[in-house]
Amino acid sequence: MVLPASSPASPLSGTSPSPGYAERNRPHWRRNLAVCVFGSFTTLVSLSMLLPFLPLYVEQLGVTSPAAVVQWSGVAFGATFFGTAITAPLWGRLADRYGRKPMLVRAALGMAVVMSLIGVARSVTDLVALRLVAGLIGGYASASIVMIGTQAPRERAGWALGVLSTGALAGNLVGPLVGGFLPGWVGLRGTFFVGGAMIAVAAAATILLVREDFDRLRDTQARAASAGAREPGAGRAVIVALLATAMMVLLANMSIEPIITVYIGQLGVPRAHLARVAGFVMACSAFGSMLTAPRLGALADRIGSWNVIVGCLVATALVMVPQAFVTSWWQLAALRGLMGMTIAGLLPSIAKLVRQSVDENRSGKTLGYLQSAQFSGQVVGPLIGAQIGAHVGLHQVFFVTGALLVVCAVVNHRVRARSAAAQRVRA
Repeated sequence: MVLPASSPASPLSGTSPSPGYAERNRPHWRRNLAVCVFGSFTTLVSLSMLLPFLPLYVEQLGVTSPAAVVQWSGVAFGATFFGTAITAPLWGRLADRYGRKPMLVRAALGMAVVMSLIGVARSVTDLVALRLVAGLIGGYASASIVMIGTQAPRERAGWALGVLSTGALAGNLVGPLVGGFLPGWVGLRGTFFVGGAMIAVAAAATILLVREDFDRLRDTQARAASAGAREPGAGRAVIVALLATAMMVLLANMSIEPIITVYIGQLGVPRAHLARVAGFVMACSAFGSMLTAPRLGALADRIGSWNVIVGCLVATALVMVPQAFVTSWWQLAALRGLMGMTIAGLLPSIAKLVRQSVDENRSGKTLGYLQSAQFSGQVVGPLIGAQIGAHVGLHQVFFVTGALLVVCAVVNHRVRARSAAAQRVRA
């Protein structure tokens, strides 16, 4: 009896099994990577460009008290991250079931519509609600990580995810710069329409250029051979450690955001220049990460992701501590840039390890949990930094964050050792 071409070969048939998802999409992953980099850059430019004028838009929507403006601006900004943290695992699960490209298209079209609707918000509650919806139905960068993480060859996955990370970082860097001058040309509300149009371009590029060979029956089947190759307990420990590390990376990077303007003011910067200098210092971290993310991703491909994760955690902790002792803003900017360079290797390496630690038919869901952990760090980090800065002291924010990174490095080292020991026992 001859097996159908679309069915996996029987282990007893003597024929080779049908190719898996990654193997079938090998011809497409480079093109898809280029489109995903462009889409991640475009969508994150649109989402982050409101930062410089968000308080002004809140005022335009009827909020007059300075304290209320600050409060509502913070809620509106964090709503998108909160929404993405909630739904990322769901979209990852659906990507496993229906394919990665539909999730990219869904995110781009949904964000294009919602971004335009923000431009016609009638109240601050409309603004917060729409920002929340943008997070719930959006997440183009998250969907891109799921696609590239499952399509890129194992030996190039670190480099590919590093390049993808560079596109996202560039979007977060360029967005506030664009938001600084665009309202002067098209007005505050017009800026959101421009952002929606930019995301619509990314949606069109995704629809027309992204290629995916997805077979729902074949790609949702459990692969007994790969499942049996992993020890369940060790696998869970690895995944938990990696998700916690991903959250810690974003927590460490974002912990200083609420206090950075106040901290720079204590360094002698005139009040009239505080916002400009603070924006520059914030951008230094993203710029440093852009320089090293692909290189550290490629390094993970060569020497192993665990080595890069532990090394980058320790290096980031060491760079974090001197930031508490700076005497000038440019010293802080230089250290933030250096920290961006050391932290850049973490997320691509973590995503690569997560992808390799689960079966192919569960990779999208697990990478969705990874995105949820990252966005949780973006939400929790500023809250922790603000509380420590307000009740303990600004300098202690750096000490606490550095200590948490060291603890995280120790945990990852132990999990790596246990995983290696488990693999030797099975061998």
